[in-house]
Amino acid sequence: MVTRPRALITQWTTLTPVAAVVLLAFTWGRDLPGAVVALLTIVLAMAVLAAVHHAEVVAHRVGEPFGSLVLAVAVTVIEVALIVTLMADGGDKSATLARDTVFAAVMITCNGVVGLSLLVASLRHGTAVFNPEGTGAALATVATLATLSLVLPTFTTSAPGPEFSTVQLTFAALSSLVLYGLFIATLTVRHRDYFLPITRQGEVITAEDHAHAPSARTALMSLGLLALALIGVVGLAKGVSPTIEDGVARAGLPHAVVGVIIALLVLLPETIAALRTARRDRVQTSLNLALGSAMASIGLTIPAVALASVWLSGPLVLGLGSTHMVLLALTVVVASLTVVPGRATPLQGGVHLVLFAAYLELAVNP
Repeated sequence: MVTRPRALITQWTTLTPVAAVVLLAFTWGRDLPGAVVALLTIVLAMAVLAAVHHAEVVAHRVGEPFGSLVLAVAVTVIEVALIVTLMADGGDKSATLARDTVFAAVMITCNGVVGLSLLVASLRHGTAVFNPEGTGAALATVATLATLSLVLPTFTTSAPGPEFSTVQLTFAALSSLVLYGLFIATLTVRHRDYFLPITRQGEVITAEDHAHAPSARTALMSLGLLALALIGVVGLAKGVSPTIEDGVARAGLPHAVVGVIIALLVLLPETIAALRTARRDRVQTSLNLALGSAMASIGLTIPAVALASVWLSGPLVLGLGSTHMVLLALTVVVASLTVVPGRATPLQGGVHLVLFAAYLELAVNP
């Protein structure tokens, strides 16, 4: 049921973005006690959920596959802003933050979200069905972006360590933007049907895209509240980030865990959205959300940190270690075998989830 504009002012999804911005104004740039940090964390989590809710309202108005695009870009804006914000204050210890967060987003989406979506849909409906043409194109783009941005820096020799030189970083940033732009054009213009949900007989589902869609006024209100929520999330994350880093350090965990926590926080609402669509047997939409987020995470984060590196001090380490490269290669191979048939059983979902569990285990115990 679509919410009427007047009812919006009484709902938490409307009040939370406003509260987040007000709280941000009172806490910005201050040393915060533990109780205030706890309050910031609660409001931050609610603001993330509110942001995704309003992104979904806008997405429902514009229909699929535009809806998945809106949600993926909204989530990635949060992620990019968090990364740049944390890097601005982190110095050398944040040199790997962008790499860790982007790789975490890829593993969470391509294994965690994809695995859960396939498992839920196949257990509920027998098999999970989707369009292999659109999903395969998205997977190929994700694999190319990940290799160019996260694998090649480990093997280049122009700069010491797993880093790009300035020219190489510029090329990687431009390549990311070009590939992401080509994908957007394919998704929204030339081959839109490849990314629409399909029936078990292989027919494209288009009739429900705008069924009971919110009004233009409601969508515009949600767009404004989405912007407020994003501002609140970025600012409040800056306030709680020292606590996250201190907690990771006190637990004796690798600093890379900070990137995992950020990615899990940002992608949790999108995971819930993907599971909802999987339960309704709209697996293609779930895969659009998962792979679109992975793609946006790389395609927008790498150019953003490349630009930010102009004024940020310290190195920018992007190259993955050997363990993570093995996980990435295995993920691409398994995902390719999953996509080719156009349908999946609980086995495929379980394989992706085991890969995701292996990533979490190795993040905590490298």
